[in-house]
Amino acid sequence: MPKLSVIVPFYNVQQYAPDTLTSLRSNARDDFEFILVDDCSTDATSDILARAARELPGAVLVRHEKNGGLATARNTGIDKARGDYLTFLDGDDWLAPGYFPRLLAAIEELGCDFVRTDHVQCTARARSIHRVPHGRRGTVLNPREGILPADRSTSVDYAYAWAGIYHRRLVDRGLLHFTDGLRTAEDRPWIWKLHREADTFAVVGLLGVYYRRGVASSLTQIGDVRQLDFIRAFDQVIEETARDPEGDRLLPKAVRTYCAIMSHHLGSIERFEPGVARQLRSLCAAALKRMPQDVLTEVMDSMDVQRAGALRRVRRRPVAARTAAARTVAV
Repeated sequence: MPKLSVIVPFYNVQQYAPDTLTSLRSNARDDFEFILVDDCSTDATSDILARAARELPGAVLVRHEKNGGLATARNTGIDKARGDYLTFLDGDDWLAPGYFPRLLAAIEELGCDFVRTDHVQCTARARSIHRVPHGRRGTVLNPREGILPADRSTSVDYAYAWAGIYHRRLVDRGLLHFTDGLRTAEDRPWIWKLHREADTFAVVGLLGVYYRRGVASSLTQIGDVRQLDFIRAFDQVIEETARDPEGDRLLPKAVRTYCAIMSHHLGSIERFEPGVARQLRSLCAAALKRMPQDVLTEVMDSMDVQRAGALRRVRRRPVAARTAAARTVAV
């Protein structure tokens, strides 16, 4: 049985897939498997992956008949994985040689449920190191310690699935799968669930993942309706956190993060198609009305004037009953 399963979704990344696959080869080991999920690519990505399946040691190629998005593709990989440990990489990112053996050694030494790591962000030729926003390194901790305080960046804000490694027992407990069908913000309910429900975690100062920003096909660069899935993602965070035994203590952080993401999208609304922009305002108004109102008021009172003002204007918008009750965004 493999020691490590690496899950790598690909969708129309023919320009970047060769670099990603080369970096996987530089991380191959006899007890590693690489699950390559082709999410119904329509460019040359499928041909590149077919060759890689023959040449990359431990490669397992899976092809979706229909594009399902990143969350669904990762779930396919999780279901196929046989390793004692699991990790992720995106099809347009790459790794330093020998990174996965070092990552595996870190979690085996610590013996915890999951480990989070720093990464290198790459925009064109610029490189910058991004750290997990948690001060204690190399120490096994309760994951709930990575949620608060509400007014500072914490581990739940560092939601990158590929910035870490996860023990199989998280799969067995139903904690590692993503919300199927989410096209964006799929990692937000996922990271909150890990920090609320896993038993142990640690942060290590290990660099080796190179995260490519500014890719034209990335959803972060596209202002279409798929971006609105952040509403469904954060609704899930709020609902699940409200049911937690410590919900009263944790909800201010969840609501504050939701409001910050909402404010970000409303502040750059010009990048959306006109119909999507109207839908964004309506969905945000409905979402604000669904939040616990006492917590929302406290959060808004603590935000800067500009962002709080924008949210208050949206909050006052009338909302049709069917919009207020909506739990999903049509794609």
